Amino acid sequence: MWLKFKRDWEESESSVTPEALFKQRRNIIKGLGVAGASSLLPVTGHAASWFGSDDDEPAAIVRRALQKTDIAPLHNDALTPESKAISHNNFYEFGTAKDDPAKNSRNFNPTPWSITIDGLVEKPVTLDLDDVMAKMALEQRIYRLRCVEAWSMVIPWVGFSLSDLLKMAKPLSSAKYVAFETLYDPEQMPGQKSRFVGGGIDYPYVEGLRLDEAMNPLSFMAVGMYGKTLPAQNGAPLRLVVPWKYGFKSIKSIVRIRFLDKQPPTTWNLLGPSEYGFYANVNPQVDHPRWSQASERRIDDAGLLGRKRIDTEMFNGYSEQVAHMYKDMDLSRYY
Repeated sequence: MWLKFKRDWEESESSVTPEALFKQRRNIIKGLGVAGASSLLPVTGHAASWFGSDDDEPAAIVRRALQKTDIAPLHNDALTPESKAISHNNFYEFGTAKDDPAKNSRNFNPTPWSITIDGLVEKPVTLDLDDVMAKMALEQRIYRLRCVEAWSMVIPWVGFSLSDLLKMAKPLSSAKYVAFETLYDPEQMPGQKSRFVGGGIDYPYVEGLRLDEAMNPLSFMAVGMYGKTLPAQNGAPLRLVVPWKYGFKSIKSIVRIRFLDKQPPTTWNLLGPSEYGFYANVNPQVDHPRWSQASERRIDDAGLLGRKRIDTEMFNGYSEQVAHMYKDMDLSRYY
């Protein structure tokens, strides 16, 4: 079945999706009742089993299918070409140049994989990825991604609401923050083995959100993009996507989530507190100390000089959904 319901920030899929992909997705929907899950989402590499197989029971196929309507940016943004989204990456665990992650993660193996949710919870849990995929209803959401370096993309993610995962552990009333941690595996991640390759970061990479931010309906756990499982350079097998914040908040390759009563340390805030705040909300009125945040370069097929430059919107265009969380806060102080 296909669950269709309208959200106040939703736009029609066809307005942002190339026609060929739009038609393909409509065919997917029509075939839900008979198609195997492996044909629902083309997958590659070790991750193929996450989306099921051709001999799955129909109920399992429906559960694992893209069950909700697509969520799109607020305006008629063009999708970033997939070739750009998988080759222009910040993932310092695999190197600091934009093309390093794609080159240096070719042998990365995301299986087996487990994620632990603990801290201030009633029910600490450790789940392998099959457990997660069996319990979550997948959907596609088309979100803007705005990097603190003043470039941006528009990406169709596949995944599920972060809140659905967090609720499984039953957080206590004393929990105020959520902390995230990336896999630490220097043998597979050369940036963790060498400070020169990895930009001098003290690994593992850590990030955090306030609890209300984590529970906001926009906060998303992605397991795929462009109808396929996540490539290693984009955070396989499980990454966070928080579209109203700068991209470094969307931590990749997550292995642990903790509920805390105090604000957790975060990697870039530790490395450069005057440049990278805990909140990291997209804000064109608050510049980075070394560059303006008033506009951004949209990554596309054009060369560097030909790329479209657009004005940056407050909260990356998602103000209606998230601004209430920061009412009466000084966003130049809590940047």
